[in-house]
Order: sequence, then C-alpha cells, then structure tokens
Amino acid sequence: MTLTTSARRSSIMPMCIIALLFFIFGFVTWLNGALIPFLQVVCQLSETQALMIASCFYFAYVVMALPMAMILEKVGYQSSMVLGLSIIALGLLGFIPAALLQEFWIFLVAQFVIGSGLTILQTAANPYVVNVGPTKSAAARIAIMGLLNKGAGILAPLLFTAWVLGGFSDINLATVNQMPAEQQQLQIESMAHQLISPYVGMAIALLVLAGGLSRISLPDLALLESPVNDESDALEDSARHQTKRSIWQFPQLVLGAIALFFYVGVEVIAGDTIGLYGASIGVANATTLTSYTMGFMVLGYLLGLLCIPRFVSQANALRISAVSGLVITILLLFSSNEQTMLSQLLWGWSGIAVIPNSVTLIALLGLANAMVWPTLWPLALADLGRFTPKGSAILIMGIAGGALMPIIYGQLAQASNNQQAYWILLPGYLMIGFYAFYGHKMRIWS
Repeated sequence: MTLTTSARRSSIMPMCIIALLFFIFGFVTWLNGALIPFLQVVCQLSETQALMIASCFYFAYVVMALPMAMILEKVGYQSSMVLGLSIIALGLLGFIPAALLQEFWIFLVAQFVIGSGLTILQTAANPYVVNVGPTKSAAARIAIMGLLNKGAGILAPLLFTAWVLGGFSDINLATVNQMPAEQQQLQIESMAHQLISPYVGMAIALLVLAGGLSRISLPDLALLESPVNDESDALEDSARHQTKRSIWQFPQLVLGAIALFFYVGVEVIAGDTIGLYGASIGVANATTLTSYTMGFMVLGYLLGLLCIPRFVSQANALRISAVSGLVITILLLFSSNEQTMLSQLLWGWSGIAVIPNSVTLIALLGLANAMVWPTLWPLALADLGRFTPKGSAILIMGIAGGALMPIIYGQLAQASNNQQAYWILLPGYLMIGFYAFYGHKMRIWS
C-alpha cells in the first residue's frame, strides 16, 4: 500500500515515538548481559541458573504474545504503548525487594514482568515499522530502529558497570567464594543494594514517559494494520486470502517464526554469555563485554542501512548473515583463550582494551546477527494482508529462542566447557540459512 503525502507526514510523530521505544527495548534487554554475571555472584548461582535470568525474560514473550496481541486489537497502538511502559516500570520496581532479600525467584518474577511489558511494545512496533513504507526498504527502516536498539545495548552494560558495580569491578564468583563467610555475606549485601537506586530511577523515567505518551494525540494507525504492496493490488490481495482461513496456512510466516526462534537464541547467547565466558577465563571488567557484541551489531546495522536495498536484497542480506554466523562459530570453537591477535588487528590501534581471540569471535557474532531481525520480519510478513497482526504475534512468540537456547548452552557448558558449548549456535545458523535460501519463498505447504 502506498501512503499518501499526508499520511507520510502524519507518520513522523509515531515513528519518533517508535524510535524511542526501540531504544528502550535495547537498553532494558541488553542490561541482561551485565546483570547475569552480577547476579551469579549476588545469588551464588551456577552457569545454568544464571542464564535463567535471560530465559525467564524471553519466556514472557511466549506466554504473553497472543494475549498482548488481543489487547492491542482492542485498545489500539497508543494505549498499548502506555500499558507496556507501565508494566516494564512495575518489573523494574520488583528489583527492590529482590535486592533487599537477595532472593533469586523474585529477580526471575521481575524479569518476567519486564518481558511481558516489552512483548506488547514489540508486537505493536515491529509490524508498524515494516509496513509504514515500501516493502523492499523495510529492512532499512528496521535497521535505523536497530541502530537505536543496539546503541542502547552498548550503553546499558557500561552504565550498569558504572552505576552498580562501582568499586566491585574486580569481584566475581570465584573471588567472593574465597572470602570468609561473614565477609562474603557483607560483600553480597553491599553489591545487591547497589541495584536499587538505578532500577528505581529507570522505573520513574518510564512512568513519566508513559504519562507523557498518554497525553499526546497520535494519528490513527489502523491503515497500517493490513498492508498490501500497492493500492492496485488491493483486490488481488483480498481474493488471494479468501481461501486462507488460518494463520498457519502461510509457510513463509511459520518457517519465519522458527528461524526467528533460532535467531533470538543465537543473538542472546552472543550478547548475554560473553560476560560469563569472559569471567570464566579471567577477562577484566567482564560485565562490560556485552558492549563489544553490541558494537559489532551497530556496525552491521550501519552496513545494512547503506546497502539494503541499494546493493543487496533483503533475502541476500539474510543469506550473508547465516553463512557468516556459521563461519564465525566454527572459528570460535577452535580459537585461543590467550592470544589477542584478532582484537589487536581490529581495534588495538584505537586504545580500546584488547580481549582474547575467543571472546573477540563471540563479539563478532554481533556483526553476523545484526541484519537477521531486520530482513526476516519483512520476508515473514510478506503477503499476509489482514493476517498481519496475528502474524506479528506469532513472530514475537519466536523470541522464545532466547529463553531456551541459553539454558541449553549452560547445560553444555557444565557438561563440557564454556567454549565447546557454543556448538549449539550451529543448528541455529543452519535454520536461518534454510529460511534465507528457500523457506521465505514458500507460499503453500507442499
């Protein structure tokens, strides 16, 4: 559907708000990369238990996607955004009793509430960005949003380290366990209490934003809910979907949701386990390592923004991402934990701290992952017509990969070692590759 000039002008304010929401998505989501090694110390957790912090967060997407889609259909975009921001703020406030009591289950409940708030925001925001303009440039629009999202992902672990860790930057699970019992308890309590002020501040900021958003009159976004590629195709689109009565009759969507499941799994593993991995091999300031992964994701988004669709189609960009992920993962499995040649070559000249080759390769997965989300969404939502809102909810449910795959990684790490556990990424990139080369073209189940 081609938007009129008036509609384009009226979409500027909503796009600015969506851009702000994507920044919030990134900041809240990628706090997990710093939070996981921190709570491993505070709550005395194993690798698998620590990764449940991310899993519980992403599990909310599975449980809440369809209920939130129903809310979106009933109350509309604007009220859903206000509700989502308020729910996230409630989850952030849940960190207060969790920190005071150092109870892991309360942290998990708070994470689930935060994930629930993000679910309704994501369900509204992603299809909006896909359908607000020409289909062929949807990935470029999502890349702009991704720059904000992953830019926030760079800031989140750095600010967490500054706000929360303070004088605890050299503290890890091993050093705490070597302390006498009384000193250990004092250390843990002191670290836990450092969480309270930053999380209260973030909650207040989101509530203020929600209040402001509730007072702004946004244009009706209904015309974006059932897009077709061109106005002249409207009748053809209607006829094409008369024979389809279920969302499950669209192979490009179902396979896209499966590919998205694996993508979010590999993305979360690359972003959220790099800190644990770095801490396990003695890298200093391990809570900041997520910023390296996010930095490469930002670079990937910039490349996508420049190249799609000018030089590379959305499908080809997805293919390049899948192949790159496979190659980097294979190199990671056999890389050194002592040598720093890769980071010296890539950024050692800039003064940024160098890191072991294995950790650098985990960070480079951010570059491979960057354009999967922006390219997969428009390919999966193509030709859905009136099924687009439900299709968006199905894709959001694919975010469950971020709940399950890190747990599998944790189990493998305990059974073998942290480095070899990264083989779990290989089937993920293979599925993304299948979708990129074949799955997105399917329109009927054969």
